[in-house]
Amino acid sequence: MDCEEVMLTVRITAAERALLRALARGHNSDVSDVAADGLLDVIPALYADAGALRLSRVLARPAPCAVTLWLPEPVAELLPLVGDRVTRTSGLPTGPASGALAAALRLWLAGDPARLAASLARLHGPLAGAGAAVAQTAPAVGVAA
Repeated sequence: MDCEEVMLTVRITAAERALLRALARGHNSDVSDVAADGLLDVIPALYADAGALRLSRVLARPAPCAVTLWLPEPVAELLPLVGDRVTRTSGLPTGPASGALAAALRLWLAGDPARLAASLARLHGPLAGAGAAVAQTAPAVGVAA
């Protein structure tokens, strides 16, 4: 089943961009696919008040690098809902859907690189040593949640 994709440009840090690229390389995928998988991993947690408040803290941090992502339409349709949830919880607007996407992606990338790689491996099937390779080559990301 094919679905339409939505192009969004997000702002993340250079270290987050490097980690995203390393995760994609480790899973023979592109950054858009990894970002979509990461969003599916983190979005459910954002509906709790604590998750929404963590997301609002990430939104407040500057991110200098622009990355263009292609997301499946069903995933992209979740982003305004996440933004609305954050606005209701924190009182801070997330702006366009790309703001919610960037914050959710940054929140996901703030996790342990080996755990992120392991989560992706479960989604994409076994890749020998992918988690270890990403954990060794990925830079540390300084986004505390």
